[in-house]
Amino acid sequence: MGENLAPACIAATVATTGIEQAEAGSSGATAASGGFDAGGETATNVRQTVSEEFFSLLWGEKIKHDVFRRWLQGFAFSDFEPSALVQRDGGPCCVIAPVQAYLLKTLLMESPEHGFNELTADKCKTLLIQAVCQILMKCKTDVYRIVTLEDESATGSTSATVPDRNVDTTSDEAGCSEYVLQQEQAGRETQPAAGGVDMHDAALIHPSEIERPQSKWTSEAFHERIRFSEHKHIDDVHKFYVQNFHVLTDECGVLLLLYTVLQTKGLEHILSEMSDPNESLIHDTYGCGSQALINLMLTGRAVPHVWDNEQDVGGMKLKGINQQSDIGFITVMEQLQYCTVGFFYKNPKNPVWVMGSDTHLTVLFSHEKRLVSPETPGEVARRVFRQFDPDGSNFIPSPVLQDVLCALELVSEPEYVELMRSRLDPENLGIILLNAFMNEFFPDEKKSTPDTFDLLHYNGIPNSNYSNVVQYSKGQAVLLESDVRMCNPSDPMLTCLQTKWPNIETVVDRIHNTDARETIAIECNFY
Repeated sequence: MGENLAPACIAATVATTGIEQAEAGSSGATAASGGFDAGGETATNVRQTVSEEFFSLLWGEKIKHDVFRRWLQGFAFSDFEPSALVQRDGGPCCVIAPVQAYLLKTLLMESPEHGFNELTADKCKTLLIQAVCQILMKCKTDVYRIVTLEDESATGSTSATVPDRNVDTTSDEAGCSEYVLQQEQAGRETQPAAGGVDMHDAALIHPSEIERPQSKWTSEAFHERIRFSEHKHIDDVHKFYVQNFHVLTDECGVLLLLYTVLQTKGLEHILSEMSDPNESLIHDTYGCGSQALINLMLTGRAVPHVWDNEQDVGGMKLKGINQQSDIGFITVMEQLQYCTVGFFYKNPKNPVWVMGSDTHLTVLFSHEKRLVSPETPGEVARRVFRQFDPDGSNFIPSPVLQDVLCALELVSEPEYVELMRSRLDPENLGIILLNAFMNEFFPDEKKSTPDTFDLLHYNGIPNSNYSNVVQYSKGQAVLLESDVRMCNPSDPMLTCLQTKWPNIETVVDRIHNTDARETIAIECNFY
């Protein structure tokens, strides 16, 4: 378990974890005793300070007070949906949404749909701990490092007044107040800001203008009191959180899990996977997580891209997702051609996808297991065809037909390709339509995906939910026969779904009113 580090090991520890042990002889070098049960064994929690390199990687050069404030919340469940986590402010969705996704992964395996509302508080607590452990298992390099905060009594005085040159103190008084998560407010409706703007959106636009309850926590106080215990086995980690569940639910719970993930992964390993180590994992203005941080939470690797494997771009090897993920990821930014989401993310092992808008992360899931069944040969052909059709226009230039046939391991001899080109493009228009290609090579195509299926959507921001309460919204999806995509720029939810299912149309049942049906974007607010 966690041990006092010998001086010779300190340099290696900083390189691996980004945490420096306080100098010997100072109060920071003494082992903190008591306060936490490390899961049945005696564990020494060593007081640590965050290294400059690690600090810059996560926050940039400085932490703005309003950004840090928005990250101050613990994990709390909705009073209206027992297994749904509530997000109190914009920013930490890059941690909360992946945890929610892994929680739903386990829940879908264990519970029928009608049992979601029957979950007890103890069961949801267990699901949350299991989700946290699954994420940490993917990030582990040598040992698990659970980050906690040292009791104030151990330091002998509050550290809230300690100056920190890494904290931006230029914010006004309202921006300097810290956000405290009141547990008794877990189910209370969040009120809209002035002008009808959600608190989440207003915080992104004018974060310092949103009034927050006072909190004792400042960035410098938080970082001064960081410590961690080391655990070799995931069973010990699980036992720790069972016995110290408040570490997740207290005011700094989300931040502590973020630091636990990063320390378990290790600074050196994170930097080796990122393309640009100078780019911070948390946006210094808006407080949202980078794609590298989202990928780390979902896959255990801090790669910056969402395509499959590596791609050579201008001679640079840019890393993407290297295997089929347990949890999927789709984003409206792909439709806007800012990125290309690969097969590994779009087709996860479980019917759960984190969905990305330009400012927020939500979660899509389904009880339909056939959504993640192995691809049929026809579905493989459609996927490969679309790789040569980046605009999604459902046709390819005639000259690339041979490349498509090669990719599908079909006959690709020049004479045969020329024969097929004349059959598929009889009018010599220079293009080959997807339907013509499929009818020629896969006339008896069978689908593994059903034509209709239910989809459920989670958004942790109360104001982005129907009636301002966090609940799962349920919709019915219909896959149309036509491959023509019906784009609707005013419906970002449907636009995002079409990056995964190009011919999808959806309707949604209002909660508690199944007779009223509207487009899913109305009920499942993406933002």
